[in-house]
Amino acid sequence: MYLDISRIMADWLLIGLFAALVVLLLLTLFGFAVYSGLFADVVVSAGLPPIGNITVAYKFQVGPYGDCGRLFTESCSISPKLSSIAVYYDNPHTVDPEKCRYAVGSVLSEGDNKPSEQVIRMFLKYGFKIITFPAPSHVVMATFPYTTPLSIHLAVNRVHPCLDSYIKDRKLCAHPRLEIYKGDKIYFICPLARQGDFYVPEMKELEKKSRAAAENEDAQTDITGADTLSETSSISLEATTDSRETSAATSVISPFVSGHSQDEVDNRSEHSYSESGASGSSFEELDLEGNGDGDGSGLAGLSTDLGSTEDQDGTKAKWTKEPIALEKEKGEE
Repeated sequence: MYLDISRIMADWLLIGLFAALVVLLLLTLFGFAVYSGLFADVVVSAGLPPIGNITVAYKFQVGPYGDCGRLFTESCSISPKLSSIAVYYDNPHTVDPEKCRYAVGSVLSEGDNKPSEQVIRMFLKYGFKIITFPAPSHVVMATFPYTTPLSIHLAVNRVHPCLDSYIKDRKLCAHPRLEIYKGDKIYFICPLARQGDFYVPEMKELEKKSRAAAENEDAQTDITGADTLSETSSISLEATTDSRETSAATSVISPFVSGHSQDEVDNRSEHSYSESGASGSSFEELDLEGNGDGDGSGLAGLSTDLGSTEDQDGTKAKWTKEPIALEKEKGEE
C-alpha cells in the first residue's frame, strides 16, 4: 500500500514538472514574440522620407518573394555591417508568384558619403550591380522593430496590409515598395514622386517590353475592329463612331488608360504596385504626418501629379485614328 502511494505521488510529480516546463516554454516563446514586435504599433504616415539618397549593390530576381532570403544571406555574407534593402515591384496577393519582380542587396552609402571602392569591388565580384537611388521628396512610410529574425515575419504580415489600406483609402500613387533593414528598425517606404528613379535597369527593360507587347496587341485589335465595322450599316457606323470618340476622349482624361479599356486598367492596378492608386490624390487632400510634425509643411511646390516623368511617359494616352477613318467612310456613303 505504501509503495502504491509513493508511485502515485512520483507520477504526479513528473506530470507537474512536465506541465511546469511546458508553461515555462510557452511563456518564453510568448516573451520572444513580444520582444520581436508582436504587439508593436504599426503607424502609417505620409511625409518626408527617413533616408537620403543611397547607393545600393543589388541583384534583380523574378519569382516568388519567399525566395529573396537567399539574396539577403548572400549580400549580408559579403559585408555583414551594411544595411540590407529590398525593392518589390509587384503585388504578391494578385500577381502570379513566379512573375513577381524584385531587387535585393545592401546599402553601400547614404547621403554625401561615398561607398568604399573595396566594398564595391567585392560586390561586383559576386555578380551584384551598383545603382544610386535619389532621396524621394515625399513617401508613404511605416517602421517596425527589428530585434530578431521573427521580426521580419511579423512585419510582413502586419505592416504590408496597413500600407495597402492607407494607399487604397487615399487613392495614392505610391510605388514601388522598399524595405530597408537598418539598425533595430525595418523601414517600409513607398515613394509618392519620382517612382521611376527606383526602377533598376532590368525592371525598366521588362516594363519596356511589356508596353511594346501591349501596343502591338492594341494595333492588331484596332485593325480587326476596323475590318469588322466596314461591313456594318451606316447606323451602326454612327453609333460606333460616337462610341470611339467617347473612348478617345476618355483616354485623354484618364492617362492611365493607355489604349486599354477602363476595366483592364482597374484590373492591372490591382495586380501591380507600380500601377496602384491610379487616381493619384493630390497632396492637398492628403494629411501628411511624416516626421511627427503633422502640419504638412513639406508640401510646398509639389504638383498634384504624383507620378514621375518616366511613369507619365509610359502611360500617356493614345489617340486612335479609327473615328477619323469612319467619318470619311460615312461621308463617302
